[in-house]
Amino acid sequence: MSKREVPASVKDERLIKKRRNQMIKGAIALFKQKGFHRTTTREIAKASGFSIGTLYEYIRQKEDVLYLVCDRIYDEVRERMEKDIDTHQGTLESFKLAIAHYFKVIDELQDEVLVMYQEVKSLSKESLPYVLNKELQMVGMFENILKKCVDNGVFCLNEQEIRLFAHNIFVLGQMWGFRRWALHKMYTLDEYIELQTDLLLKGILEKRS
Repeated sequence: MSKREVPASVKDERLIKKRRNQMIKGAIALFKQKGFHRTTTREIAKASGFSIGTLYEYIRQKEDVLYLVCDRIYDEVRERMEKDIDTHQGTLESFKLAIAHYFKVIDELQDEVLVMYQEVKSLSKESLPYVLNKELQMVGMFENILKKCVDNGVFCLNEQEIRLFAHNIFVLGQMWGFRRWALHKMYTLDEYIELQTDLLLKGILEKRS
């Protein structure tokens, strides 16, 4: 599934990257406050620090901004995960560390992740499959970790269970952002990570008995 190129009339790649970074930052704040549909391109341009005319040198339509926002957020989450999560060890400790690191990434990017999930439905039918596939690739990282643990005899899971547990881990991380208004009153991030990891492990390890 190939990435959709967003046309720009400017040819300087460094300038395109700089302006789109400004655009993404401004748009995230606006989408969080007002939502995608209620935000105007003029507001995005103002929040980005340039004119509406300049904005249209780097995009063709407002939906391009949302696509760039979602694409960037997924890339940032994935890059941070790939940098610090070991998918090859297949030990109980590496599994727990992977969960903790992923939850912490979501905590750091919770505004971005919340905006993405609130607004991803507004993407065009051409853009949506590409963006959603990027999420499946990240779920696949946890599938690989679980498979390695199974290979090493740490867990006893079949293919269906591996896929479901990988999705469970992914959603539990996101829940810290989605339900933060309630969860932050009850747990610290470290407490949440410890409790969720214990519950996940209980479900997995009970499979062995």
